[in-house]
Amino acid sequence: MKGPTSDEQRLVLFENRWLEKLTVVSVGWFAATWSIVIPLIVWAGWGSVSPLAAIGLACAGWFAWSLFEYFVHGKLFHWEPGWLWVQQVIFVIHGNHHVQPRDKLRSLMPPIVSIPVGAIIWSLFWLAAGDAGTWIALGFVGGYVVYDLTHYACHHWSMSGLLGGRLKRHHMQHHFVADHKNYGVTTIFWDQVFGTRFEPKSKTQCNDGSGNEVLQTAE
Repeated sequence: MKGPTSDEQRLVLFENRWLEKLTVVSVGWFAATWSIVIPLIVWAGWGSVSPLAAIGLACAGWFAWSLFEYFVHGKLFHWEPGWLWVQQVIFVIHGNHHVQPRDKLRSLMPPIVSIPVGAIIWSLFWLAAGDAGTWIALGFVGGYVVYDLTHYACHHWSMSGLLGGRLKRHHMQHHFVADHKNYGVTTIFWDQVFGTRFEPKSKTQCNDGSGNEVLQTAE
């Protein structure tokens, strides 16, 4: 694949070609990586708590992830700081995706970033809750994996049905209509709770550049 589209070159984030390669990941490699990591977390926590407690702790971890997803996307990734170096960091992490949202190799967080961050979060949960923290971490990391695959699907797969269609429309509106709204990807209910859900004023349609129609507010 030459770039995000047939007539567009992928943005270069780093001059060093080896560092640049670390900024991209295919959905296949993403799935392979986390299909190893998730079972390792389960193995690490196996037998430390009862099955019912493990489920409850994992649900708590997912809930923590849902808030993390919303606030990191809305407050960090869309932060507009005055410092140039911070602007550059945010662009490398997320801004480039808004410039080229159809780039299949930059729609998922590269493991070079997500694995160390996941390890730090796992360690923090373990320090806070002991062995039970591993199951909280499982819910948190599992929530992340579902989020990133859903994000990829919103951009590159046909999503039908009531839930799939709603998730895709919600995120496409964030990209192509109102980037200061609809911060949730899998946890779109937080946009309703915190007042950042995009509310169209008409049935006017716009196109996201790939044949997907997105409701927009009429001018």
